[in-house]
Amino acid sequence: MAAEAKYRDIVREIALDQYGYVTTKQAVEAGVPAVELPKLAARGGLENVAYGLYRLADGPAGPFVQFAEALMRAGDGSYLHGDSVLALFELADVNPRRIRVAVRRRTRPKLPPFIELTLVKDDVVTTLYEGLRSQRVADAILECRGRIERSRLLGATEEARKEGLLTRREWQRVRKELRS
Repeated sequence: MAAEAKYRDIVREIALDQYGYVTTKQAVEAGVPAVELPKLAARGGLENVAYGLYRLADGPAGPFVQFAEALMRAGDGSYLHGDSVLALFELADVNPRRIRVAVRRRTRPKLPPFIELTLVKDDVVTTLYEGLRSQRVADAILECRGRIERSRLLGATEEARKEGLLTRREWQRVRKELRS
């Protein structure tokens, strides 16, 4: 019985750092046998979201939960990109129907309709925003050229600078490239 509580506590601690999500791989690496996760789910402590992915039944709510789920479903090395980065910060008045997640290798997970995977071959500099691996805001704004009006992207650039999401150098570069 003590081992069960310990496993639950370990899984809970991992999940609380990731918007309530934990993978079987992460649990095993922390010393929790893989067979314990379905048991915890059967007892109501976890919900099985997808193969190898669980969420705390009483996991935190908030605006970033769906972004976290998209990244966890896509797997290691994935990151938010394009208009999804802008949506993360409510820039450029974007509200995409799908969360765009870039992956560096082919994956074939079964995904819900709100997630769109894009295979990228180039090395992209990523960063963490709110604990979520993402393309940098400057690069995301520039990637949205042609899909979002230039005036909205310029407005997003100004707002991102005010919020401290762009350095002065990035701000100048993005403005220059949007105006050319």
